[in-house]
Amino acid sequence: MTPSLIHLAEAQKSAPVTDWAARIGWVVGLLVFIAFVYWLMRQGWKWRGTLQGDLPELPSAPADAGEARLTAGPPPATTPSGGGKPPLTMSGRYHGSTTAGQWLDRIVARGLGTRSRVELTLTDQGLDVVRPGAASFFVPAAALRGARLDKGIAGKVLTEGGLLIVTWRHGDREIDSGFRSDRAADHGAWVEALNALSTTHTTTTTEHTETEGAR
Repeated sequence: MTPSLIHLAEAQKSAPVTDWAARIGWVVGLLVFIAFVYWLMRQGWKWRGTLQGDLPELPSAPADAGEARLTAGPPPATTPSGGGKPPLTMSGRYHGSTTAGQWLDRIVARGLGTRSRVELTLTDQGLDVVRPGAASFFVPAAALRGARLDKGIAGKVLTEGGLLIVTWRHGDREIDSGFRSDRAADHGAWVEALNALSTTHTTTTTEHTETEGAR
């Protein structure tokens, strides 16, 4: 037998044998583990939703919510009219809601835990939150508590100022809801307008209460 044939025979004898049974068992075990973790997450989600079952139904937008408020600040020179202010509307993403001031205490009841696309419109009556494929809701102006820029909510972390956080009251809870515009540069105008609207209604409510008390 020539040397080349000898080397070929030795190579064939020393070729490793694949243990398919062990590989299949490992893959099946991994899939079972992933399914178990997913099941635990689903159970935790349901448990949290049960604990938050006292959260009232989310309000719907009134039949006539009014026209969108205009952007605060000086009118941009690029508007077609040469001086008009664009309305406050936003297309972007809804990233979730938490108990106010507790960015990891996610609220999942009433569909608030579902992330989705979102269309926001701010009117004198409040904030209209339209969520295609998820539960839309309306935040009355009297329920607004303010807005700020932040970097994280409900496990979602972005760059500093990457999220618009709207604080509002629903039932006996104060809620932080996180939004991100497709044009992040718009966030500042939204913070200013939301804070102005919430301050206006807080002042009006206080004056009304004081007037009623004086009577």
